[in-house]
Amino acid sequence: MAEATTAPAKRKLKWVGKRAPRPDGVDKVTGRAKFGADLFMSGQLVGKVLRSTLPHARIKSIDISKALALPGVKAIVTRDDFQDMASEFVPAGEMMINYKDVVRNIMAREKVLYEGHPVAAVAATNAAVARQALKLIKVEYEVLPHVIDVDEAMKPGAPLLHEDMITQGVEPAPTKPSNVAKRVQFAVGDIEAGFKKADVIVEREYHTQPVHQGYIEPHACIASVSEDGQADLWVTTQGHYVVRAHCARLLGWDISKLRVTASEIGGGFGGKTVVYLEPVALALAKKAQRPVKMVMTREEVFRASGPAPGAWVKVKIGATKDGRITAAEATMAYQAGAFQGSPVQMGCMCAFAPYDLENVKTVGFDVVTNRPKVAAYRAPGAPISEYAVECALDELADQLKIDPLDLRLKNAAKEGTRAVYGPKFGPIGMVETLEAAKNHAHYTAKLGPNQGRGVASGFWFNIGGETCASINVNEDGTVSLIIGTPDIGGSRASHAQMTAESLGIDLSKVRTIIADTSMLGYTFLTGGSRATFAGGMAANQAAGDVIKQLCSRAAKIWEIPEDAVAYEDGFVKPAGANAGKFPALSIADIAKKAGKTGGPIVGHAQINAQGAGPSLGTHIVDVEVDKETGRVSVLRYTVIQDAGKAVHPSYVEGQFQGGAVQGIGWALSEEYIYGADGRMQNAGFLDYRMPVASDVPMIDTVIVEVPNPRHPYGVRGIGETPIVPPMAAIANAIGHALGTRLYELPMSPPKVLKAIGQNEAKGQGRGH
Repeated sequence: MAEATTAPAKRKLKWVGKRAPRPDGVDKVTGRAKFGADLFMSGQLVGKVLRSTLPHARIKSIDISKALALPGVKAIVTRDDFQDMASEFVPAGEMMINYKDVVRNIMAREKVLYEGHPVAAVAATNAAVARQALKLIKVEYEVLPHVIDVDEAMKPGAPLLHEDMITQGVEPAPTKPSNVAKRVQFAVGDIEAGFKKADVIVEREYHTQPVHQGYIEPHACIASVSEDGQADLWVTTQGHYVVRAHCARLLGWDISKLRVTASEIGGGFGGKTVVYLEPVALALAKKAQRPVKMVMTREEVFRASGPAPGAWVKVKIGATKDGRITAAEATMAYQAGAFQGSPVQMGCMCAFAPYDLENVKTVGFDVVTNRPKVAAYRAPGAPISEYAVECALDELADQLKIDPLDLRLKNAAKEGTRAVYGPKFGPIGMVETLEAAKNHAHYTAKLGPNQGRGVASGFWFNIGGETCASINVNEDGTVSLIIGTPDIGGSRASHAQMTAESLGIDLSKVRTIIADTSMLGYTFLTGGSRATFAGGMAANQAAGDVIKQLCSRAAKIWEIPEDAVAYEDGFVKPAGANAGKFPALSIADIAKKAGKTGGPIVGHAQINAQGAGPSLGTHIVDVEVDKETGRVSVLRYTVIQDAGKAVHPSYVEGQFQGGAVQGIGWALSEEYIYGADGRMQNAGFLDYRMPVASDVPMIDTVIVEVPNPRHPYGVRGIGETPIVPPMAAIANAIGHALGTRLYELPMSPPKVLKAIGQNEAKGQGRGH
């Protein structure tokens, strides 16, 4: 039989690379789309959580008797309703979680470890009764000293969050507990010898604060458990198969008894890859024997869900006079929050990854503090470490009097470069993005007084993972693509385009459906920039399966051998003149006769996708600093990034722009602010200052395409790299505008004013 599918990337593409209408667009603009809090079930109850107001305390007792007696209260759960878990680490997105910690995070056990830590949960007939019940629950605490900042948590004598935590990765192994969960290290070459060759060395320390993903939709779910133990969960999530696995494990249920449906999602950015309400709602629903709906308030989202970590980073880079980097070293400590598992390992992996270095070393520390457990946020770990590195590189360029893009070009990673964390890169677009930046009109545009221009590059390695897809050929020849990755950034469109391309049919004939967990085999979550990459591979393979079946059915219809037919652009034809003269059959023609040739035509693919290509980008930004107020205005912004192949260019541009805007907020205004009492002081969008439209300019984008040879359409994930360069690019721009550097994020007006004052006192102020 002929090959099931040609090599799509080698032929002219009809749909991949086009700006097709988005499949979910009409439902979302009309309000028809259903998000996490939009589902209502007959007889549903309202679930509410009692949360700690203390940052650190031992739970001596919990009395729920008065709350349970309140009319309208149908169920209450506490720590006693969740079995303890052994220490076991499993992947959740790009990060790892420990079930021992997860069960303690969804419901405090021995201690509360942060303000907002759940202590009990109530299901009642309405919200007012539920709130009243929470007030009737009596919790007796033994208040303990707390520690909020990573620097303080690492000091000897700091309050211990976990008396049994011994630092891993240290030789000889420590014997005393501390707040440092682990030490990680990556190294190649001889660091000391490399620094001895350097003519110039820059060594700096940087601090960043925790920032929230900023999704507009809060966490929400509705759970229903029948008398026979069959359960359904509707939830806003980036990975409903992962939610199913976690909930079943935490509750001691068989996975087959739990069916999870992913709703539309109002933003996630990595923050909706873990469980908070879901196991609690299921436990309440089982007790009450009625559906339970739970929705976080915005304040709860800030106080009790995971932000990106704050961190301390020290960077040292040495180079020769001509700009060749001889050695690079970074040490970083990331806040994990109340439980271990910060993305410090990814920070170590990515810190110097854009560059081809002979001598490099990164060391990271995972540090627990009395804050909410951190979660993924778009390239978790990378924005922090690469912010520090890219700022230090810019200072190095200043001292060497070398153009900052030329310095990066001289040291850029390319095909064959071996990363500090092990792999040798295939084709990557670092050089191409730098050259595009240097040739862009933005880079040579004139600047005014108190204005500065900054550049920075960024890297994310991307992931693949377990993915399933099915293609159902309908009776009229149209097809339904069933995929298991929730659409959080346009994957419905990209998957449909690749399916139409693989089958050689019109895009209008393809409908993408996000499966619930009972419809397909296990599919890893949407994260790590994997959805279009891995889903596209699975869809292409499922299309190949369909094509094989179409060829087989046509052979039966024509009564000729299967190897005498060929498939081309949506039609099955005789492979050659000697096969006979038969009119080409369309998918619709074959589908009409499917019942007589073997039954329904369904293509399947179940893969563990490998070969995700790294993604690199370079950003250019112009800022203006108001020296009277310290306010920084972003005047112009350009994102340049290698997409491998932009399946849907409009969505790709949107990802570039969205990452840049989030990076602008991270750089200039966003931070968690805690008081001396260990309580968050800005738990709401009024005081947590995210950028709004008036804070950002129109963001230009340049799509570079260096195809990933491991993907049938050249795709490499693009969703995470855009958030990596902005903080450093903006810091470098401010540094050039003021003639002095800032080393702490966010670079808010008070910090900028302080730097201006210190600079003027030294008589070093300048603007250009």
